[in-house]
Amino acid sequence: MLAVTILGNNSALPAFDRHPTAQVVTMDDHVFLVDCGEGTQMQMSRYKIRRSKINHIFISHLHGDHYFGLIGLITSMGLLGRTLDLNLYASPALEDIINLQLRVADIQLPFKLHFHPLVAQGVILKEAKLEVLCFPVYHRIECWGFRFQEIRPVRRVNPEKARILGVPSSFFERLKWGEDYITKEGNTILNADATDPGTPAKSYAYAADTAYDERLIECVRGVDLLYHETTYLKDLEARAINRFHSTTTQAATIAKRAGVRHLLIGHFSSKYEKLDDFEVQARELFPNTDLALEGVTYRAGGPASAATTPTEPATPPLSNTATTSSADTRAAAPKAGTAKDAAPKKAAERDTAAKGAASKDGAPKDGVSKETPKASSEGA
Repeated sequence: MLAVTILGNNSALPAFDRHPTAQVVTMDDHVFLVDCGEGTQMQMSRYKIRRSKINHIFISHLHGDHYFGLIGLITSMGLLGRTLDLNLYASPALEDIINLQLRVADIQLPFKLHFHPLVAQGVILKEAKLEVLCFPVYHRIECWGFRFQEIRPVRRVNPEKARILGVPSSFFERLKWGEDYITKEGNTILNADATDPGTPAKSYAYAADTAYDERLIECVRGVDLLYHETTYLKDLEARAINRFHSTTTQAATIAKRAGVRHLLIGHFSSKYEKLDDFEVQARELFPNTDLALEGVTYRAGGPASAATTPTEPATPPLSNTATTSSADTRAAAPKAGTAKDAAPKKAAERDTAAKGAASKDGAPKDGVSKETPKASSEGA
């Protein structure tokens, strides 16, 4: 399974019950944290994301709305008695910042903190069933996107066919990876004759804060699920260019040209209280677009990506500049089946309109229902 749970979807300032950027990516037994804006710990408690399950944290860049919650999370892990190593992937300067914060507070962590500086595009984490790559995006300061990819066998063994052809079971694992079998007599049993097509590997790309940059197309090409920032609606394209951000139509253009299956949009400016127009504008160019709503889990793969919403839990105890041109989520586990396009209830409440739709299995695709406080229109 590859799924993304949104903890924060706003830019710059917290506003309208929206929080600075943070996401949890779940891949099989792994729980990854992507960015850690202010309030991330509170959101993790709210949606029952267990801190102890997070062993890798990826920070896109050093604007505060993407990492100001990090030192609090790290120190909380220490207070809760964590002993497992923690891996942090970010621009090199973050290591000095974290070490300074720990030093001036005289904090001795009970676990090892491993820092992995992002200096070049490529694979930054690889395990038997997954890999994570980083790629530069075009922002005002050095900024990185991340691509999460499953590693799966390319073929599925058909035991009956294989045995009829004389392929021993001891060779089945190699058949999964596309190898032909050579008999003792020197005859070749073609892989395709003993196997069926395997389950396609799923992928998710996170395009952090970025201006419109067509070089991103190759970095995110063909992913099942793409998150691309849309700080502004299309009428503010000039402002987006000036501030190194993107609009709805720009994100949709990247998704369409990259051939992705499903687009999530977020990083909304705090000048907007209502979000419906973001979805409407993006869908004009790329119909399979959804708002990245807090508390909603989006599952990659399948005929469409299904989104499910956790039950509102009680809060538990504290327990490149790229170039010069550019969980344990127990309460948020995705359900089986697929969901059709629909505006979740959380967005509908902001817009004072009831927009809802049922999934194919009859389950509603609703966001978390909350009161929406007033907020300043200042910010990004």
